[in-house]
Amino acid sequence: MDKRAFIKLCAAAVASPSARRMLAWAGEERLRNWAGNLEYSTDRLYNSSSLEQVQEYVKTSNKLKALGTRHCFNNIADSKDGFLSLKPMDKVIALDAAKRTVVVGAGITYGQLCPYLDDKGFALHNLASLPHISVAGACSTATHGSGQKNGNLATAVSGLEMVTADGNVVNLSRERDGGTFDGAVVGLGALGVITKLTLDIQPAFMMRQYVYENLPLVELREHFDAIESSAYSVSLFTDWQKQRINEVWIKSRVEEGQAFHAAPEFFGAKLATRNLHPIAELSAENCTEQMGVLGPWYERLPHFRMGFTPSAGKELQSEYFVPRQHAVEAILAVERKRDQVSPSLLISEIRTIASDRLWMSPCYDQDCVTIHFTWKPDWAAVSKLLPVIEKELAPFDARPHWGKLFTTSPTELKRIHKKLPEFTELSRKFDPLGKFRNQFLNQNIFGG
Repeated sequence: MDKRAFIKLCAAAVASPSARRMLAWAGEERLRNWAGNLEYSTDRLYNSSSLEQVQEYVKTSNKLKALGTRHCFNNIADSKDGFLSLKPMDKVIALDAAKRTVVVGAGITYGQLCPYLDDKGFALHNLASLPHISVAGACSTATHGSGQKNGNLATAVSGLEMVTADGNVVNLSRERDGGTFDGAVVGLGALGVITKLTLDIQPAFMMRQYVYENLPLVELREHFDAIESSAYSVSLFTDWQKQRINEVWIKSRVEEGQAFHAAPEFFGAKLATRNLHPIAELSAENCTEQMGVLGPWYERLPHFRMGFTPSAGKELQSEYFVPRQHAVEAILAVERKRDQVSPSLLISEIRTIASDRLWMSPCYDQDCVTIHFTWKPDWAAVSKLLPVIEKELAPFDARPHWGKLFTTSPTELKRIHKKLPEFTELSRKFDPLGKFRNQFLNQNIFGG
């Protein structure tokens, strides 16, 4: 199926009420992830609504994994034994206006949390493309938004509560626990079951979003830093064809010294005259408002609106983090493979993320640019493309997103993640018998 035919099929599925009902997972015979590409290894799913229930389940289980909103595309959260869902634990527990923190249950999603915060006059520093994901799951896998001065979503975490393998409760804080905290926040589900998170917040702010079309690749090559620093958050969408970036999404805070002036032309790209989807052939109905319309932070930072299913879900995703100083070289390296990549691709997105001190974050100790691929759901083809892309990005020590598809070897992961040895030691401290380990962790983190 060519790209245009596949897009038409996606558009029809998005418009179909039956497709939307399917995504609610109601009545499914088998547990699957959000995209439908992964069938989990067991259907045994226990829902917990209290800390005591989590402790009891963990204490009496030999092996288990916590399962969030199932947005990972690989088997990082899979289990052959049993799943623990904290979806019922989805409440805001406390908001401290003076300290500018909010405490939330691990089951809460950004779509639930953000309107609450905004109503109280507060905001998070950034959001991912989708608001439908859980806070705990997103932080545990270093999920991110965009912005050269914005860390990933996990950098907002200042404290966490976790049930360890023996059923005991451990509380860690950024202020008190140093390296242990830095190792636990992006924990990949290896240390324990997170039950509560404390997040840094800031005063609520308003934003405008603009989209430009057809940015010449030569302009990106010559002015990458200026383009990415032009606003609070900038995303570049490309299909790698015609020597251009298809769309530039610019998200601007409406504050003195930060507001973006939307000229008719931006480095050779033209200001869009209508709302656009990242895949231009699809309807923008599900996307956040553009055209410079003023709106609250949580209705502009994501690409997709909270009240809508963003797509039919039938896609695969991969993403690689490259040190910021190698951004242009890495982008051009992928662009040279455009004729191999494009037949299996729906769209790519390029973003920037600030460095952090979280051990297993792909942005540990380095500002990054991410190159993201949304693929057609053809694993046979994609599995052959990933090694090609990874070979092109290898000179830049590219780190794959933990929750997406990659073929990077365990040996290479250990080389490019400098804190991986300390992380495995920390994991064994909290989970000495490997209660929370699974095939993914054994292969990629623990080496066997």
